[in-house]
Amino acid sequence: MTIATFQQELPHGIALSCRASGEAGRPVLMFLHGFPEAAFVWDPLLEHFARPEHGGYRCIAPNLRGYEKSSAPPDVKAYRAKFLVQDIAALIEAAGAPIECLVAHDWGGGIAWNLANQMPQLTGKLAIINSPHPGTFLRELKNNPKQQAASAYMNFLIRPDAERLLAQKDYARMWPFFTHGSCGAAWLTETVKDQYRRIWDGPAGSAAGAGLVGGCKFYRASPLRPPRPEDPGAAAIELPREMLTVDIPTLVLWGMDDIALPPELVEGLEAFVPRLTLEKVEGASHWIVHERPAFVAERLARFLQAS
Repeated sequence: MTIATFQQELPHGIALSCRASGEAGRPVLMFLHGFPEAAFVWDPLLEHFARPEHGGYRCIAPNLRGYEKSSAPPDVKAYRAKFLVQDIAALIEAAGAPIECLVAHDWGGGIAWNLANQMPQLTGKLAIINSPHPGTFLRELKNNPKQQAASAYMNFLIRPDAERLLAQKDYARMWPFFTHGSCGAAWLTETVKDQYRRIWDGPAGSAAGAGLVGGCKFYRASPLRPPRPEDPGAAAIELPREMLTVDIPTLVLWGMDDIALPPELVEGLEAFVPRLTLEKVEGASHWIVHERPAFVAERLARFLQAS
């Protein structure tokens, strides 16, 4: 199957650049990427699930606002969670019917958890890959020094000069995001690095790192970060129970070697997600979609076929 690209204009004035595979009119799977990635990371799964022998789905992966050719509002406030959720809800509506499953990783998962809580009618199922539930993430950021230390990078990404620093010396600070704590990172070939460089460089003629601006704004707009003396961060947040419950069938795949999101984040998850299928994956890191795409596809297929 081939990957097609299109630009979806949404009613509220945002446009999302999307990658897709499979025939229009077929049941839809939607895939949401994280930081510092982009929609292209899902290509193997888009092609896989579009094939008739694997369900013949219509598979769509948007670039989130601020990424690649999607709209990139200049105001940091435009990257608050409610607007990110609004984008994906509108994209699902544009697909013409509720989707079969929303599949999400990292920041994409942050959006997906919220959408499943607020608008569960838009997706039949939810599949989360190494993206913390807001309830357990808030708990750990408030109370667990291990998580506070693991999330310290967030306080770097909110710096006003973060994009410029990340772009220096051919993104020398970026590659450790993938290799530090990863299981060898054999997947990070020069070809894959070039894919990332094209995204991070931004539009032709812009300064190196321009493509990272939107992703950094996600962090600047969110208060879910480790508390500091000058910034209470997560310590100032209280989330009511009704904002945390997800009552649709939910698969969580968790690479247990994730150094930014330790395993404690899935402890007690069933209290918020009563229809939970949780699989802890030993020997996999935060980048399990890159590391083990066939495994992710197999587990997702099993979940989709379950009644």
